[in-house]
Formats: sequence, C-alpha cells, structure tokens
Amino acid sequence: MTGTRRTGTAGPPAAPLQGLTVVDMSTSYAGPTASMYLADLGADVIKVERPGAGDDARYWGPPFVDGTSAWFASANRNKRSIALDLRSEDGLAAMHRLIADADVFIESMNPGKLERFGLAPADALARHPHLIYCAMSGMGLTGPDAQLPGYDLVAQARSGLMSVTGPAGGSPERVSTALSDIVTGMSAALAISAAVVRQRRTGTGDVIDVSLLDSDLALMAPRIASYLAGEPEPAPSGGTDSVIAIYQPFATADREIVVALGNDAIWRRFCAAAGLTELADDERLADNAGRRRHRAEIVEAIAGVLRGRTAEHWLSVLHEAGVPVAPVQRLSEVVSDSQVVARQSVLPSPGGDGALNGVRSPFRLGSLPQPRNERFPELGEHTVEILRKAGFDDAEIARLLDDGSVQASPDTAEQVGS
Repeated sequence: MTGTRRTGTAGPPAAPLQGLTVVDMSTSYAGPTASMYLADLGADVIKVERPGAGDDARYWGPPFVDGTSAWFASANRNKRSIALDLRSEDGLAAMHRLIADADVFIESMNPGKLERFGLAPADALARHPHLIYCAMSGMGLTGPDAQLPGYDLVAQARSGLMSVTGPAGGSPERVSTALSDIVTGMSAALAISAAVVRQRRTGTGDVIDVSLLDSDLALMAPRIASYLAGEPEPAPSGGTDSVIAIYQPFATADREIVVALGNDAIWRRFCAAAGLTELADDERLADNAGRRRHRAEIVEAIAGVLRGRTAEHWLSVLHEAGVPVAPVQRLSEVVSDSQVVARQSVLPSPGGDGALNGVRSPFRLGSLPQPRNERFPELGEHTVEILRKAGFDDAEIARLLDDGSVQASPDTAEQVGS
C-alpha cells in the first residue's frame, strides 16, 4: 500500500509516520519546518538541494558555528540531503525517479520553473496519482497575486498582523521571529498528515496549497472576526488586548510581568489577591464589557499596586490565587526556565557542542517518550545512499557525479564503485 513501501532511515518503530517517504525541495524556513515536523514523527525526509549552494538558509547568519548557520540547524534535523542539479537532464531525471518512489513532495519553487521541469502540481499528479503534493508559497496558488514572492515580513504586513503589533500610539511592528514561516510549516504538516490518512486507506494523493499570507490571516482570525462584527479597527496597543480586559503587561518594582484576567472569576480572584476588593465590588466592572469601558481606570489602579512589590512577590501571590501570570522573560531566562528544561524543549544538535540547538516540536506523543534528534545533514551528505535506495547502480551514480548532475560529500563519493 502507498505509504508503507520503504522505511529509509525513519525513526523508532512506534513513530506514526514511519514508512512515509517525503521528498522536500523547499528552501528557507517554512517548507523545511514542515518536513522537520514530519521527520520528528518518523518520516524519511529526503532534502533536495542545489549542488554547490544548497538551501538558502545555510547562509543565514551570523551566527555560524563551524560554518553552520544556527537558523539552518534549527529547521533541518532528522533529514537526509541529496544535491541535484535540476538544470541538467540527468539530474532532472533523477529527481523524477525520487518522486516516483515518494509519498509526499514539498516544494517552494517559482511556478514557471516548476512547469519547465515538469514538476507543477498537475504534471506531478498526472504521473503519480498517489502523490501528496504540498506547494509552499507566499500568496497561494490562486488569485491575482499568486506569482508574487513572499517572505515573513511581507505576510505579516499584508495580513494586518503588523497593524496591531507595537506600542500604543506607535508605528506597526513585525513580530520578531519567523512567525509566518513556522505557522505555515505547522499548517503544512497538519494538512499532509491528514492527506496521509486517506492515502494509506485509498492510495490517492492530493494537492495541498499552503501560503504565508493564509497562515497569518489564520493568526488574525479573532481580530478579523471582531472587526467585521462592528468592532473599531484595531491599532498597535502595546501588548494589551482589544477584547479582554485586563490582559497586558505591568511594571513591578523590578521588572515587567503579564497578567491575563480572562474571565469574571479570575478577575475577582486577582482583585482579592492584589488587595483591590473595591474593584471587585464595583458593579460597573462585574463583566468584561464593563471592564473594557473603564479600562484606563482599572489599569491605573492595578499599576499603582503592582509597582509597589517585586515580580517574585506577585508571581507567588497570583499563582497561589490561580491567576494566569508570568514574567516577561529574556531568552537567557527562557532557555533555563524550569518548565522548558523539564520538558526538554530545547534540543542540542548532536555534535554541536551545545552551540547549535533546535526547539522540540510543539507536540508530545505518549508513544514517543524521547524525541527523534538526528543531526542536520551536510550538503549532499546522503546523495549516494539515496540514489542507491532509488535503484541507481554505482555506474549510474558515478556518471551523475562526473557530469555534475549530482553532488556528494567527498567521503561518500569515494565509495562509489569500491
């Protein structure tokens, strides 16, 4: 049955996607994130890269650790790399052979190039009806701007995400991480996993259309829904929430914390713990609508109380009262946070001497108590291994290496014909 033909170097026997072969021709961060999550779940991910250059993210830095980009390492664990030149006839033919034996194909290439290579969605599915084809793009496969390139910054701007981010009264700001790419990767991994369920049952494939813009629009769903329901158009608000009151950062005597008073019961618990019983007894503030109307008054009262004691004091008091609260942590604190450490959320890359790290997938499976954590591949590290698995004999591989259609690491290239 499709999806169970080969295991490659997939993860432990209990991994739910063991036996799934993924050919990933994407670059940068969204596509590699998607395939990394699939690899974390046991899939055999074949990372297809350009000879001599590889994934664009290999050059994103500094920082570099022994020549390796920290960004690249963070999105490419548990994969095998093959370097193929699609511009050569033999390299393109090898690519088609890999896809023929794959269950999933991920790409983020310009549509015009895909058509020239015979790798556009319609062409690929016509040849391989079982294939799950995942197209990663900036704007999506349809619509008047489908041909436009896209990056995280562009998607955050166009989706409205930047319009609500930043200090109150200030200019719109980008959320300072690869938010669009990571969420797009998660979305793609979810859709691919769903398609795999049907593929394994029926043997049929699908085309999955995932874009940075659509992902950021999904992040904006509550804001868009509120605006269309009559809420005034939101603007940057300095970390407050336009709907929930009170839901924002506050200064204490030594540092900032956030307080999330998401319902009436939590509001009353907070007021009791903070010694603000007069607010809890005020009928004007009994529900969220009232607290919104009088937000400025409430914020002033809370700020005056919280700044009088340290963050440690308020965290202890409010945790004890069952109020959602947290310090605004710097990354130096995040990586040593007791909960983060206990959950093994930061994954050191094998052989990286602690300087190269990734972050564990944001899910835990009871059947996989330890995360799969194989080192990211060097460019072309597995070219020979992958070609042999795909049915190429050593004479064919040697010819591909000689004419530059493929690239392999020096040590594996020397093994051909030996």
